[in-house]
Amino acid sequence: MRSARLLPAVLGLVTALALTVTACGPTETPASDKPSGKPSTEAGGSAPAADSDLTADLADKLKKHGVDIDKWRDGAWKDWDRGTWLREAEDFVNPVIDGLWDPARMRSAKNPEQTVTAQAGGGGTDPTPSPVRAQREKTPYHRNAAPVGKIFFDSPQGHMVCSGTIVKDPRRPGKSNMVWTAGHCVHAGKKGGWYRNITFVPAFNDLGKSPAALNDAQPHEVYPYGQYWADWAVTSGEWIKSGGTGQAWPYDYAVLHVKPQRGSKSLEETVGAALPVDFSAPAPARTGTVGAWGYPAAPPYNGMIMHKCLGPASRLTTAPATPVMYRIGCTMTGGSSGGGWFRVLPNGGTALVSNTSIGPAGGNGWLAGPQLGRGAKAAHDMVSKKFAR
Repeated sequence: MRSARLLPAVLGLVTALALTVTACGPTETPASDKPSGKPSTEAGGSAPAADSDLTADLADKLKKHGVDIDKWRDGAWKDWDRGTWLREAEDFVNPVIDGLWDPARMRSAKNPEQTVTAQAGGGGTDPTPSPVRAQREKTPYHRNAAPVGKIFFDSPQGHMVCSGTIVKDPRRPGKSNMVWTAGHCVHAGKKGGWYRNITFVPAFNDLGKSPAALNDAQPHEVYPYGQYWADWAVTSGEWIKSGGTGQAWPYDYAVLHVKPQRGSKSLEETVGAALPVDFSAPAPARTGTVGAWGYPAAPPYNGMIMHKCLGPASRLTTAPATPVMYRIGCTMTGGSSGGGWFRVLPNGGTALVSNTSIGPAGGNGWLAGPQLGRGAKAAHDMVSKKFAR
């Protein structure tokens, strides 16, 4: 039986997360399924292009990468030839393809295979925690877990899903367009490069409808705030170099900047929620109760319903001489990857302290996520600085 001493922290975490909503709920009319604008900027490039046209600098960079924007939109993005797969940090490109992610395509997306394949290794690992059954989040999601959403992307294996969290931008207070997720939700790591057609949907399936009910759902019921395409992404150098191995899981985090929809406010203003990131969270033994939120998609889940797990953090080491990861008991499966882990701060606020990265091979029962230190803070700052104005 779980100790009663955990209950105040658990209740505090749930309450703090639910109270982060400051704006009105989503529109009652269908949201547009055609995100605005031209192809996005890429890492290392200039400021985002204006909606009206491509800047010459951006067009040159796309040409350098062999991206013919018309052919890309017509399906050329499906060419995953390893020789042309954009891999390095400065190579990220994610041109918007209007109408690509319609509700049917979203429903067909699967969880990435690598979400639950890592095994624990070596010292610095506490006993395996007891499984904690994931709970369904209360609906509507925009009132109970507003910062949480679903990430869709394309890989050589097909349409894929992860989870993500709207986080604050220190250089644009109250107007953030930043989303936190896992590195393996944006980049293939050692075996490839940047994934494509990455978009974020806050409060996906807001009313928690079943897959059958979603067949007849209106677009605004599937993506109540619309879709937000990533126009820049940053992940760790360790993930780009070694992602998918035990050496890289402790660095499995990423920060997206998303493109506001045409004529709309920032993501944070539109949704009314964003969480700070705590880059100085204590070691697992002193972290106390944490909560993990996400959209598990691998059986027995279907990826349509937001779930959460709450429990004490322990330690997991995946390879010698690598940082210790947080681990909690949780039955969520693949698809929840990238979803935020939250804790209540001493001042009563809630902050993101990790993201779902891995679980046990061949089953479920626990999740692990990276500790967010200097490298994670550098990634966050890099995105914030690039779009500061």
